Amino acid sequence: MISLKKFTFNPYQENTYVLFDDTRACVIIDPGMYDGAEQNQLVSFIKEKQLNPVRLLNTHCHIDHVLGNKFVYDNWSLKPEFHQGELYILQAVAGYAPQMGMRYELSPEPDTFLPETGSISFGNSTLELIFAPGHSPAHLCFYAAEENFLIGGDVLFYRSIGRTDLPGGNHQQLISSIKESVFQLPDSCEVFPGHGPSTTIGFEKMNNPFLT
Repeated sequence: MISLKKFTFNPYQENTYVLFDDTRACVIIDPGMYDGAEQNQLVSFIKEKQLNPVRLLNTHCHIDHVLGNKFVYDNWSLKPEFHQGELYILQAVAGYAPQMGMRYELSPEPDTFLPETGSISFGNSTLELIFAPGHSPAHLCFYAAEENFLIGGDVLFYRSIGRTDLPGGNHQQLISSIKESVFQLPDSCEVFPGHGPSTTIGFEKMNNPFLT
């Protein structure tokens, strides 16, 4: 059974997730820690729960979702895993971070990339990959089928969707990704997004003004 802990970090109020199971293996998804206090929050939780970080996952590679990649690598020797189509998005961060007044410690690059479909595992648990480009060129979501929740990144929000005006964004592609991939999950599936509160697939089908 996968347990989930959400942190909200950095000036963009980005949601960072730690998933763990009874083996105490854990994955860190979209680490957004920006300062020492936020880094300490993450480390304290991992120590308190006696967790063993085994994977670092990025749904996509915009700055607010990768600010903590270097910290995770320095502490647990984990390189990020994401779809290869996000690599140039990651590589661009160092160029634009100073223009936005952001400190950015250069993220390591993956040794292995994640595919569009399939699954990944940690401990006794499995996450299914759902390819959902549009907000970014090769965005992935992570679905815990047994627990029926989705780590959705910046695809679908409570009564909203991800912005598509950044490099690699495509509005029509995002709408298609949501309707053809994300909305195939059960209506009861809880969606944990990259920003803001969680929601459910069924609620968004009925109430999301971008999708109804």
